[in-house]
Amino acid sequence: MNIVVTGAKGFIGKNLCVMLSEKGYDSVIQIDRDTPKADIEQALSSADFVFHLAGINRPKHESEFTTGNTNFTESVVNQLKANGRNTGIMLSSSIQASLDNAYGASKAQAEELVEAYGRDTGAGAFIYRFPNVFGKWCRPNYNSFVATFCHSIVNDIDINIHDPSAPVTLVYIDDVCQSLMGLLESQSESGLKQVPVEYNTTVGEVADLLAAFKASRDNLITEHVGSGLTRALYSTYLSYFEPFKFHYPLPKYGDERGVFCEMLKTKESGQFSFFTAHKGITRGGHYHHSKNEKFLVIKGEAVFKFEHIATGERYELTVNADEATVVETVPGWSHDITNIGDEELIVMLWANEIFDRDAPDTIAKPL
Repeated sequence: MNIVVTGAKGFIGKNLCVMLSEKGYDSVIQIDRDTPKADIEQALSSADFVFHLAGINRPKHESEFTTGNTNFTESVVNQLKANGRNTGIMLSSSIQASLDNAYGASKAQAEELVEAYGRDTGAGAFIYRFPNVFGKWCRPNYNSFVATFCHSIVNDIDINIHDPSAPVTLVYIDDVCQSLMGLLESQSESGLKQVPVEYNTTVGEVADLLAAFKASRDNLITEHVGSGLTRALYSTYLSYFEPFKFHYPLPKYGDERGVFCEMLKTKESGQFSFFTAHKGITRGGHYHHSKNEKFLVIKGEAVFKFEHIATGERYELTVNADEATVVETVPGWSHDITNIGDEELIVMLWANEIFDRDAPDTIAKPL
């Protein structure tokens, strides 16, 4: 397919062009505000589909709304009509198209032009009234409060919130692009379209989540970043890091035995850490009533010893790093681990709960 993307250097355009390439669409012509008119006409003359993302939303003069949104859309559909190829088109509109303001009016007029083109030619004509779109590469201090908040919080700049309870509807850039690319692969009916996944939240809730992401580098507690809005916001937040912020230090606690370091804590699924032990050193010598731990030797060789605190039953297990074996602690069994190799022992550790210094559930009982 020959695909044309107007506004290709904008936030949605950049993401869409990358994903089109990933999907194997290798004939994508990118149009931006610097593209000569003749080149635009040439691109449209051979287009099989047009993603019309270009538009004006922050003009110096109000008349630019008409020029950039209405008139440019008119020139695009007129060129497509003249080609006689019934080229499908998608228009990036706005939820403000239903409002009584200059920007909304210009978008509503652009919608009418695209709808008329679809009726007159029978070509697919799809309109998206996007709410607040967020994601990587969105310019801060422009037209996305999420981008502004992310940039500010990452860079220790105070944010101003007039009404934390103000409701907002958000759509994530990956979901937007997936929905748009779906137009190329299905026989979708013309008309108003909607990104399938929308997030209804508040300005304050977004700000609180972003603040929690920032705090996680100090308290090591991660939010539920694996799904939904939290996942999308976390990905967006990270995208505003400059490379020198790609790393951060962790506290390490060392003594004559080796070192212990906590890496990550979760709210409901425990925490991750690691420890080392010098040659011949034994660590542990305690039991838990409820806590579970999973050990993974990633360097060296160790012997794990267990003793049932009520029956005295004992068990030993030797593990080395080549085996990739997880060793679990079981409530009611005292346990320790000894480095029996010739090199430093390094062990990864997961515990099913965050360590609570006030109620540690760790009772000393050497074996």
